[in-house]
Amino acid sequence: QVQLVESGGGLVQAGGSLRLSCAASGRTFSRYAMAWFRQAPGKEREFVARITWSGVNTYYADSVKGRFTISRDNAKSTVYLQMNSLKPEDTAAYYCAADRSLAVSRTTAAYDYWGQGTQVTVSS
Repeated sequence: QVQLVESGGGLVQAGGSLRLSCAASGRTFSRYAMAWFRQAPGKEREFVARITWSGVNTYYADSVKGRFTISRDNAKSTVYLQMNSLKPEDTAAYYCAADRSLAVSRTTAAYDYWGQGTQVTVSS
């Protein structure tokens, strides 16, 4: 069992930066691949970024590539999402998720545990 708690969301102007954190409980955090998804009002939840258990490999949605960076600290059981050059279209609730599988997936169904989300609002 893994419990996930996101933090770091807020209101920022276009072009600004935010860093989201996701703290995990449980002693097996390092065995999970971790990901960030986001969901805007009236839209489906979409993949943002994923990082393998070791932190060696990362994957990004095309819409955030070059602007967002996912990282993790297994000693702190925390995964991060550094978001730079934010745009109004990045406005959404951001969720972290944990996946026990080694197969890389960008679909919500593949993930075993979810946090409650943190809101990011980017003003123009």
